[in-house]
Amino acid sequence: MRIAFMGGGNIETEVKIAVAAADEARRRILAAGFAEIQERSFEANDILDWPGNSLRSQGRLLRVRNARGECILTYKGPAAGEKHKSREEIETRVADPANLAAILERLGMSRTLRYEKYRTEFARPGDAGVVTIDETPIGAFLELEGPPDWIDATAKRLGFDESAYVTLSYARLYTEWCAAQGREPGIGMVFTASAPPRDS
Repeated sequence: MRIAFMGGGNIETEVKIAVAAADEARRRILAAGFAEIQERSFEANDILDWPGNSLRSQGRLLRVRNARGECILTYKGPAAGEKHKSREEIETRVADPANLAAILERLGMSRTLRYEKYRTEFARPGDAGVVTIDETPIGAFLELEGPPDWIDATAKRLGFDESAYVTLSYARLYTEWCAAQGREPGIGMVFTASAPPRDS
């Protein structure tokens, strides 16, 4: 389960599953006994790095997320695992996003990618993990985050087997999608004014 810490770390374990439509995914999740714990909301995520992308070359990531009126700074360590993706995650809430941006700029960092999504979160009483629906400009995805055994059992409960697991980041998925479409990545995986996802 994803937990925000102040000055501490946590091992995040997850998989993504591509789905044809968010509505169908929601029906499956509710039918499996999950309840919505975080209503559908917009997230803007900025990935930052130094010139030369030294963090990315080491498999590490620094992200600034703005969602639901909060700004969260996240560090993620190198990913491990084959079937499930596990990596260290350290998060902290930011009281002054403008000052944070100024600090990162003074340190020589800049945004290398922006990705946007609409996220809805679900859980079941007593469960050790969280299921989310992410609606992105390149399609809808489930994210199952929790202990490996819980991920496998929940995927099966929702009608998916391990062959559906995706362990790539959204940045990597977007880069591959652009290559398949013959497009330049540009600013990143962002919604256009003419084609945002529908509101619930």
